[in-house]
Amino acid sequence: MATPVQHDPAVATPPAAYEPVVEEQTGRSKRPFILIILALALLVGGYFGWQRYQFGQAHEETDDAQVEGDVYPILPRVTGAVLEVKVEDNQRVKKGDVLVTVDPADYQQRVNAAEAALAAAQANVVAARAGVGTAQANVGAARSAIGVSDANRARLQKDLKRSEFLRKEDIIPQSEYDAVQANLKSTSAQRATAQQQVSVAQQQVAAAQQQIAVAEAVVKQRQADLDNAKLQLSYTTITAPGNGIVSKKNVQPGQNISPNQQLMGLVASGNTWIIANFKETQLENMREGQPVSVEVDAYPNQEFEGKIESLSAATGARFALLPPDNASGNFVKVVQRVPVKISLTKTDPDHPLRAGMSVRAIVKVK
Repeated sequence: MATPVQHDPAVATPPAAYEPVVEEQTGRSKRPFILIILALALLVGGYFGWQRYQFGQAHEETDDAQVEGDVYPILPRVTGAVLEVKVEDNQRVKKGDVLVTVDPADYQQRVNAAEAALAAAQANVVAARAGVGTAQANVGAARSAIGVSDANRARLQKDLKRSEFLRKEDIIPQSEYDAVQANLKSTSAQRATAQQQVSVAQQQVAAAQQQIAVAEAVVKQRQADLDNAKLQLSYTTITAPGNGIVSKKNVQPGQNISPNQQLMGLVASGNTWIIANFKETQLENMREGQPVSVEVDAYPNQEFEGKIESLSAATGARFALLPPDNASGNFVKVVQRVPVKISLTKTDPDHPLRAGMSVRAIVKVK
């Protein structure tokens, strides 16, 4: 008779058969939460995507932009040795402040020589005017001689008539009659000579007047030389053309400089703007006066406001040293960029903009 087998409760396996059921129930309970999270993520992503799409439809932006400003090159106009440099790098200066002085000795000597030449030319004018007075006096003397000759001629003509009557009556000898005739002829000759002297004196007056004109022209030339010498002397003092900050100074006392040699740069501190290079495909709805938001890399938490002031009439590539030539046969279409000038309408004195800073420009086109 078979003995019945008894099972030990410690080694019984029925509970293990129910474990998969418990895990399946746990997994099913987590699935709704995961689906809800995914749905929320999709909704949030879709919302922000839609917002970004709407923003992109109404705005055009580029990070190919930078701050621009007036930078004055400080260039000498004369040659010479530098006596003194009165500024340092990054020093703020005002319009008219002295930046550099050049040795003025040579230019002062030129001024002195020009002044002496001008004085000599003015003296020649005075002499020429005196010559005119002398010539006019000679004209007056010659005319007086003509008057005297006419008076003597009238008297001798009367004497000749009387002498003719007396000679017919044989009252006076022939010799006296001949003497009266000779005196009359001599007086007529003297008058002709005086008339020629008047013509000569009048020519002398005209020549003297021409000398005055020549002398006055020389005075103007000498005055121009003096003004030019003084102008060159003034160039030995180099001043600031406007308010700004000194940058890139490369001149020292004792250095010999020449015209058009850049000594330093002066960055104007009162006027800055933005040049943003937008793609040509972004310009369809872009117009002057549209508002612009400007984000500066140097101030990530600060936003500047501006507006479009103007759009360039040509792409930036047209101003390159070697502009592209699409007729060469090796044409590759490249989207061009057009510079757009943006003026700032709202700035922050605590966050100054410096020329060359990188910015991001966002234009509201709709």
